[in-house]
Amino acid sequence: MLSRIAAAVVPSLGHLTTTSDEEAAPVTGSIVVANHTSLVDPGIVLAALLRHGVEPVVLATAGLWRIPVLRPLLVRGGHVPVHRGSVRAAESLDEAATALRAGRHVLIYAEGRLPPRKDSAEAAPEPFRSGLARLALAADAPVLPLGQAGARRVVSGGTVKQIAGLLTAPARRPRLHVHLGAPVRLPGDIPAATAAAHRAVTAAWRTAAAHLAREVPGGGAVRRGAAPHTR
Repeated sequence: MLSRIAAAVVPSLGHLTTTSDEEAAPVTGSIVVANHTSLVDPGIVLAALLRHGVEPVVLATAGLWRIPVLRPLLVRGGHVPVHRGSVRAAESLDEAATALRAGRHVLIYAEGRLPPRKDSAEAAPEPFRSGLARLALAADAPVLPLGQAGARRVVSGGTVKQIAGLLTAPARRPRLHVHLGAPVRLPGDIPAATAAAHRAVTAAWRTAAAHLAREVPGGGAVRRGAAPHTR
């Protein structure tokens, strides 16, 4: 349900394009790991994945379940609340592993937070936490790296700027691009697996950012030291 809502709403916020390294549909029981840059990028990612026939279970902060309008949709879709910093934190990985074994795709944001910066430029993913690697190894699941670019041109910065960005996006029609990389099997060591996943998502992000830069000359701003390139 969330994926279909996202697919209906996102086109009003910007022009979404997608690419993939694989022609075949993503294999079931895979973990989709995406870079996290903006409050709106989960919707963009869900809309893009639906184009590939994927409606994933999402691991999301438990606070979203306290939003009355959102809670029924999250419960109905079997999405998994993440209780960070509590004794229940490990439960989310157990629930996600169960979903993977049942043949569902699972979407996870391995950075675990939004970047603290205020600008709207693209930048490489921040370091990953270990939860993704632990989930992949526990469930023996492949990882599908996903890179998204352009979401910060819809919403970024402080509260006032975010509201203004959301209200003006339908008129501005910023370009958005999502690239789905080839599946990756992570090594058995947690630190090595975390690093491998980060490299794969960074490569997917670079492909997405480079796509926007080619499509819209002058519109692919990237933070210094994080210039996109194609593989």
